[in-house]
Amino acid sequence: MKIDIGIQEADRQAISDGLKRLLADTYVLYLKTHGYHWNVTGPMFESLHNSFMTQYTELWNAIDPIAERIRSLGFFAPGTYSELGKLTSIKEDSSVPAATDMLKNLVEGHESVIRTARSVFAAAEKGSDQATMDLLTQRLDVHEKTAWMIRAVLG
Repeated sequence: MKIDIGIQEADRQAISDGLKRLLADTYVLYLKTHGYHWNVTGPMFESLHNSFMTQYTELWNAIDPIAERIRSLGFFAPGTYSELGKLTSIKEDSSVPAATDMLKNLVEGHESVIRTARSVFAAAEKGSDQATMDLLTQRLDVHEKTAWMIRAVLG
């Protein structure tokens, strides 16, 4: 059935393409953070283990609304590791990093998500897509705050 929500198809496509990148970055950052939760060691183990759990839970809860926004715009959300891997800007680790490097990597990951979210705003504004702009604003707030808190741990 044709979609008639007041956003032109070309605009919906551009917004959806950006949201697919945001979904990929969010999912990959979720996976990285969850892996760090499992594998962190050292004197800050307990605090980092618990912090990583809070972070990956928040990321997990963000994935579905992003995917559902893509669907609301009339497009399919990427649903395989292969698709997500092609769309993400976040690099995978080749080994388990030390705790301090985990923190640095997570700051970089959150900053990548922030940049990706910001890049979608132009398309959302052009299409007068307030729902996507609201979603992006919420995600920016979470990722900027999380990056700040991790930087504070690093000193």
